[in-house]
Amino acid sequence: MSRTYATDEQYERWYMAECCRCGRRKHRAGHWPDGYVCRTCSDRAVRTRGTCPGCGQDRALPGLRPGDGAAICTTCAGFSQSFDCSRCGFEGKLLGGRLCERCTLTDRLTVLLDDGTGRVRPALVPLFDLLVAMDKPSSGLAWLAMRRDQPGNATQRLRQLGLGQIPLTHDAFHELQPWRSAAHLEELLMASGVLPAVDKYICSFQRWLHGHLADIADPEHVKTIRLFATWRVLPRLRARAEQSHITPSVRRFAADQVKHATSFLQWLGERNTTLASCSQIDIDAWWAENSEHGRTCLRAFLNWAMQSRHCRRSLSIPAMKTTRRAPLSEDERLDALGRLLADQEIPMHLRIAGVIVLLYAQPLTRVVRLTVDDVVRDGDAVLLRIGEPASPVPAPVDSLLLEHIANRDNMGTATDSTSRWLFPGRRAGQPFRPDHLAALLNKVGVPAAAARGAAIRQQLLEMPAPVVAEALGYHDKTTTRLRNETGGTWSRYAPGEHGRSPAGWVRLSSDDS
Repeated sequence: MSRTYATDEQYERWYMAECCRCGRRKHRAGHWPDGYVCRTCSDRAVRTRGTCPGCGQDRALPGLRPGDGAAICTTCAGFSQSFDCSRCGFEGKLLGGRLCERCTLTDRLTVLLDDGTGRVRPALVPLFDLLVAMDKPSSGLAWLAMRRDQPGNATQRLRQLGLGQIPLTHDAFHELQPWRSAAHLEELLMASGVLPAVDKYICSFQRWLHGHLADIADPEHVKTIRLFATWRVLPRLRARAEQSHITPSVRRFAADQVKHATSFLQWLGERNTTLASCSQIDIDAWWAENSEHGRTCLRAFLNWAMQSRHCRRSLSIPAMKTTRRAPLSEDERLDALGRLLADQEIPMHLRIAGVIVLLYAQPLTRVVRLTVDDVVRDGDAVLLRIGEPASPVPAPVDSLLLEHIANRDNMGTATDSTSRWLFPGRRAGQPFRPDHLAALLNKVGVPAAAARGAAIRQQLLEMPAPVVAEALGYHDKTTTRLRNETGGTWSRYAPGEHGRSPAGWVRLSSDDS
């Protein structure tokens, strides 16, 4: 393709200009009533929508009103060009063929999911509808364009799905690489109903297990580890998913159990022995050489091996030790609470999550599972449903919570466009990852585990353990044990009816805000 200019000086003169919006000298995208604009400012302006202050119409507002610089529509600004889609008439950013981003996304998905008959493969119509309906079609176009020069990109996978080259089963997706892009597409298929819903951490574990088994050299070890994962680890994960939900830490522990079982078999091989001939001396020697975490992880494998007669049933497993992190002091808890309420530089979702931990002693695994339906409006009062009855939300936390609900993150793509999660994640139908949220809170000075410990102990100093257990969703035995650890007894409370927590049991003094 030949150049339309002869020299760099001609290119600079013909195609470059100072943008009237940002002031930078860049490639000009158009000439508007207020001057030349660059592509960045042009895209940002045509995506601005609202009620025009000039004519009162709800439309795109790329223009600027002279004087106050308010965003106005093309008619009021005197534009000579139109930004209406040639197909649907939507006013916004136009791409090839003067089509809007949604129509462009529709055309590209139609081609990719074509089953060879000129139409979208019938089984994939729900996925097609989900992707086309996303609030920000530009995100879908960016996803399709991502890593187009690398194998396993979104465009290639969608084309394979359309042609039926990838079976619509979870097992088929667990074998695909790279696993991250395959996992994202698998979750989109579950969100649209094409694939049956399965806990994403079970899918993650099965995907990891497939690669882990492939890396084991000894066929007998492969057989043993596959049996252990199939008959012990996976059933426990599925039972946990049915009862409540699986957290990232549970998923990591399941993988660690398999890893340490594999390492143990290899260690036995180096000692010229096998699992069947393993003796108590071998167990004690391994116990002495490894950390407490490694011992905890191997315990399940040894129990399974003894029960299934893969090793001697007379072996003895040493007792397990448990340790807990010290909680924050009350002064540290109040200082962190005041900082979250006052510091507007901290992202809103971190402020809300941190306050819930510091006030209601909730673990982040529960915090991320809260939905907008758990926030109840009762007249002017705001309640948070974390136990029975719902707990009052004190000011100014109530206004921050409502502001967060109105402006939640990750709501503009196909993954979470209709999400009810209080903290939506970036994956389809999934909430924010609790481990990622814990890392972010730790960066702003709120260690989640220590903050939760401080909050529950403060509540137990003020109220009976049964009341705290009911209001915060804890087990009676847990609050009783913590009550005893704080050094108090129930006898310090006055006699009377303590069956239900009093209204306004969470107090936030003026010093906290």
